[in-house]
Amino acid sequence: MKAFILSGGFGKRLRPITDYVPKPLVPINNIPIIEWQIRYFKKFGIKEFVICSGYKNEQIKDHLEAKKNLGAAIQYSIEKISLGTGGAIKNAFRFIDEPNFFVMNGDVITDLDPRQLQSKPNSIAVVPLRTSFGIVDITENKVTRFYEKPTISEYWMNAGIYYLSREITKYMPKKGNIENSTFPLCATKGRLSAVKYPKAFWHSIDSHKDIEECSKNIVARHYDDFIFKK
Repeated sequence: MKAFILSGGFGKRLRPITDYVPKPLVPINNIPIIEWQIRYFKKFGIKEFVICSGYKNEQIKDHLEAKKNLGAAIQYSIEKISLGTGGAIKNAFRFIDEPNFFVMNGDVITDLDPRQLQSKPNSIAVVPLRTSFGIVDITENKVTRFYEKPTISEYWMNAGIYYLSREITKYMPKKGNIENSTFPLCATKGRLSAVKYPKAFWHSIDSHKDIEECSKNIVARHYDDFIFKK
């Protein structure tokens, strides 16, 4: 079983850090995002990886090849131009030997169990929708309750982790994102499933604030123990 890590983005919202290093090498508690991800998958017995990279890809390769203790078999699919998430997978099709494979966005830190996605091919992990704003209940112009950055349990958002089949790659664009091309098409055909993770530890690193919040929650949730302890 292989996991594809989509690491080709420019990480513009993390500038100026990403002017010097690619987003996958941005450190969270002194460990680059991509290392957290590889070690995360290894917790569940997945040790073969394809890194789909473009921007500053040499730095990613040099860093991972220098980490002799990762214990992972890593291949690289390099994009000469930015291809988007769907294009990146299609570009890496030559590395897909098995009928099914995992995919992870290159900015996700989580503890959700990816094995639950294997119940059906072409499954996506979903987590409760989170808002970065406070929500106010109002009755007759009076504030009755204030919720600080609540989760909205009735709605679910894409967690950026997928279990896909080789066949789905025929629906992927040569350039473009899987989220607004392949997935909507497969959904209309009834070929896309979802697995809910209501209480998972999950962060997407899109901004400097995300780095700060993820860092604090790694400590609070003892996430490093989860990753490093056998």
